[in-house]
Parts: sequence; structure tokens; C-alpha cells
Amino acid sequence: MSISEAANRNHEELFPDHKSTLKVTDPELIEVFDNFAFDEVISYGNLDTKTRMMVILSSLIASQTLSEYKVMLGAALNVGVTPIEVKEIVYQSVPYVGMAKTFDFIHATNEILESRGIELPLEGQSTTSPETRFEKGLEVQKEIFGDIIDKMYEAAPENQIHIQKYLSANCFGDYYTRKGLDVKMRELLTFSMILALGGCEPQLKGHIMGNLNVGNDKETLLSTVTQLLPYIGYPRTLNAIACLNEVIPE
Repeated sequence: MSISEAANRNHEELFPDHKSTLKVTDPELIEVFDNFAFDEVISYGNLDTKTRMMVILSSLIASQTLSEYKVMLGAALNVGVTPIEVKEIVYQSVPYVGMAKTFDFIHATNEILESRGIELPLEGQSTTSPETRFEKGLEVQKEIFGDIIDKMYEAAPENQIHIQKYLSANCFGDYYTRKGLDVKMRELLTFSMILALGGCEPQLKGHIMGNLNVGNDKETLLSTVTQLLPYIGYPRTLNAIACLNEVIPE
């Protein structure tokens, strides 16, 4: 096989001393994939190694690819993603992909952390109470999205206003206000999850604006899409780029 020096080096950083069975059974595929994912793609963009692994983990949860998630979780821990950051990535996915799709990933994460000698539960990261979650969630919403939140409340029919309140109290109050990850990183992870889900382009455009508002520029978002390409494929990648160019024209 002709796997580039850069691909081998980057792969070794993530998976020290790993012996790939696919190199034996599927050598041509591994040559193509490793050269692409671990050399060509990694060389593009402005994401550091930790951030790249965090957005990949987010996309794998949204894509429901549990086996690959386990592999990449090990790699993420190898390059310095902390157990608390890992847990917050998983928790952040709950309001975006649903508990039913997150359930197996919570258990897999716990198993891998415990196998590394990490005692669970980890230190709590919640900052809200039942009395404050709505108010603090609404505050974070407005920090990310601005005046559009007031307009969404005003436009909501009476029989649907509860969904807006759930968004403020639950999606943002229960999750975005947690410690362990800042709002800037949470928005980037949310962007990664939504683009990996596919079929959520209106929400993806909204979170492109949200990312801009918290300091993730187009270069960062395009870098994120590019790093996810080997794991989510071209259709979702191209859809995400189309949304990026619509919201932030070249």
C-alpha cells in the first residue's frame, strides 16, 4: 500500500500502535480513505486537532454510527479531549437528535471512560434550577440569535407557543447553560450535528447565523464541513456548503 507519510503520522497521533484489520482485508479502500481523510482533508482549514475531533464526534452521533463513534472517541481522548468535554458533546446532542438516538452513545461513552479508569459520574456541570432555566435559556438564545427570538415568540400561534418556551427552557436553559463547553463551541457542535442529520436546512441556516454571532466565522464553518466530509459523504457536505453560501455569500 502507498499511504502517505502525513496520513501515517496523523493516524498514529490518533491511534497509537493500532493494527488495522482492514489494511489486511481491504487494502485498496484503506489506501484511498487514509490518504484522503488523514492527509488531504486534515491539511485543510483552521481547526486544531481537539476541535476537529469534537465536531467529528458530534456528527457521528447525529449520523447514528456507533461503531465509528467508539473508535473516534478513543482517538479524541488520546489527543486531549477531556472526559467532561466528551460527556458535554453527548449531552448537547440530546435536544438535536433526541434521547432515543443518543441513548446508546451515552452507554458507549460510559463504557469507554470506565475502561480508562475514569470514575463516573463526573462532576456536575449544570448551572440552572427549575426556577431559572427559562430565564437563563432565553438569555443565551438572545445572545446567540438576537432580536429574532422576540419575533419568534410574537409570531407563534397560541397553540404552539409552548414549543418556543421549550426551546428557551429546555434546549438552551438545560443544555447551553452548562459548564464544560462554552457557547461558541456548543454552537459549532450544533452546526456539526444538524448538517450531519440532513434534511434540516432551515435550522442549519439559523445556526450558521448563530455561529457568526458568537465568533465562528465562515472559514471555521467551512473547515468544519470539510473535516466532516469523509464521515458524512458528499450530499450532506454539498447541502451544508450551499446553506453557508446562501447565508454568507462569497
